[in-house]
Amino acid sequence: MLHSPRRDFCPANTRTAQTMGRAFECRRRAKESRWATMSKVFPKLAKSITLAAKNGGPDPESNAPLRVAINNAKAQNLSRENIEAAIKRAAGKDGADISEVSYEGKGPHGSLFFIECATDNSNRSVTNMKTIFNKNNGQLVNSGSLDFMFSRKTVIEFPIPDSPNLEELELELIDAGLEELQVDEGIVSVIGEYSAFASLCQAVELLGIPSPKASLKRLPSQPIDLSEEQMLDVEKILDRIEDDDDVQAVFTNIA
Repeated sequence: MLHSPRRDFCPANTRTAQTMGRAFECRRRAKESRWATMSKVFPKLAKSITLAAKNGGPDPESNAPLRVAINNAKAQNLSRENIEAAIKRAAGKDGADISEVSYEGKGPHGSLFFIECATDNSNRSVTNMKTIFNKNNGQLVNSGSLDFMFSRKTVIEFPIPDSPNLEELELELIDAGLEELQVDEGIVSVIGEYSAFASLCQAVELLGIPSPKASLKRLPSQPIDLSEEQMLDVEKILDRIEDDDDVQAVFTNIA
C-alpha cells in the first residue's frame, strides 16, 4: 500500500515522471503559488467555508468539512474576521443563495474536465463554462456523461512527519479508511474513499500532524499523456476555467 516516489494520484500511473509530466507539475505548483497571492482566492476560500457551514452546521468541532475548510483557509492566510464572517453568512440570505453545482466538459486532444462550482447564480455559471469551452475547441457535455471517468476520493497531504514513521502512520490510518499512502518529494498523500473524509481527517488530527491539507478530489481512471504542444492548448482552457470566480476545483484526466 505504501508507494514512493509518486508524482500524482493516478493509480494507473506508475512510471517515473517524464519531461511533460514534470512540466505540468511545475505549472500546477506555479499556479498554486500564484493563487496563494491572488486576492481572488479569498472569496473562493470563504465560499468553501460558507458551504461547509451551511451543509453541516457552524461548529467546526462537530463539522469535519468545516474544520478542514477553515484550516485550508488559514494556510492561505485568510483572516480570522473573514473566516468568522463566512461562517455567519451560511445562516443568512447570502448563504442560502449559494449552491454547489458541477459541470463536465471535453477539451482538445482528448482532455476531460470535471468542474466544481459554488455559485449564487447557476445561469451565470453555466453560461461562463459554455463560453470558455466553445472558445477553446471544447464543449460542455451533459451532467453525468464523464462521471464514470473519475473516482471521487479523500486526499490529505502533509510533509513527511518526524513521528510517527510511515509504516506506523499507515497502520494507524487503515481503520479510519486509508486505501493508499503515497510519498512524492517529501509530501505524504493519504488517499481513501469519499465517505471516509471525516474519519481520515480526524485520525490525522489525532496523530498531531501539523497543517494537513485535506480535500475531496476526482482522480482520473484512465489518465492520458500529452505532448508539450498539446498541453499548451489544454492549459488555455484550464487557466480560463480556474480563473472563473465561481469555480472551486477543476479535475482533469491529464497524467
